[in-house]
Amino acid sequence: MKEVHLGFDVGGTASRWVACDPNGQVVARGSVDGATAHVFNPAERQRLGTALAQVAAALAANDLVAVGMVGGLTGFGSAAATEIGALAKEVLGLAPAQLLLTDDIVLAFAAQFQPGEGHLVSAGTGSIGVHIASDGTMTRVGGRGILIDDAGSGSWIALRALDAIYRVLDRTGSFAEVHQLAEALLALIGGNEWHHVRQYVYGGDRGRIGALAVGVAQAAAAGDATALEILRNAGVELARLARALETRAGERQVAFIGGVLKLHPTIGAEIAKELSSIAISYPTSDTALAAARLQAGKDGQRWRAILSQFG
Repeated sequence: MKEVHLGFDVGGTASRWVACDPNGQVVARGSVDGATAHVFNPAERQRLGTALAQVAAALAANDLVAVGMVGGLTGFGSAAATEIGALAKEVLGLAPAQLLLTDDIVLAFAAQFQPGEGHLVSAGTGSIGVHIASDGTMTRVGGRGILIDDAGSGSWIALRALDAIYRVLDRTGSFAEVHQLAEALLALIGGNEWHHVRQYVYGGDRGRIGALAVGVAQAAAAGDATALEILRNAGVELARLARALETRAGERQVAFIGGVLKLHPTIGAEIAKELSSIAISYPTSDTALAAARLQAGKDGQRWRAILSQFG
């Protein structure tokens, strides 16, 4: 079997992996189920185990064996490192010395910038901003989960939309005033009754909730005013994260990444309006590839030293 370095970018909705040879050339890549680092929750531990098993199966199918892994996981904290390491050993056969685990947003920053170079705002299932200084000091804003905030994220958009349509229902007795938005959301949920919505939201994970943001974008594209206002507000909230980083860590270029930015042009337009004096970009992010390549080279060595502080 061919030995490879594995990069694993674990997100709440989907996870991506890349296998590189020692020279950093891509040998294989793919996507697997979403998961989080919240292994204190038995259901989330199972989700992560499933995602790792899917990666292991894909490697075996390509006659590959991982000799090291750099993994970025949403919701990661050092308290979870031991248990996640045990899962990786069980599924992939990797010893602790062969693993470098960190938060997905930290790894995403490493994929875009050198230390101290810029600010990163990520808007996917959740939302968060981060700056990592040249000495490895990290400034984080947002990213506190959908029960507290995650403003501007897919989950936030979805929950604001559900709140909006049910307020209309409470006030008027029907969804007529927001029928485009209601129809798009309920179609994705798979039922028109409250018990369908309740089961979907309270019985699912944040990745499923965040997926409803697609329905908000569909309604906005059809001209639904409520959906458009929610997406405008999402842009404002994401710009707020960038402003917070600027206030705390100084003015830098700001890179915005994540699936939310592709939902509708209104979001990017609002960000540009709010941040007219700041250099902003929307780079294509390949965090899993960056993770795989961090296992070789001088740049990788510098980042590995910094990332180890957060694991």
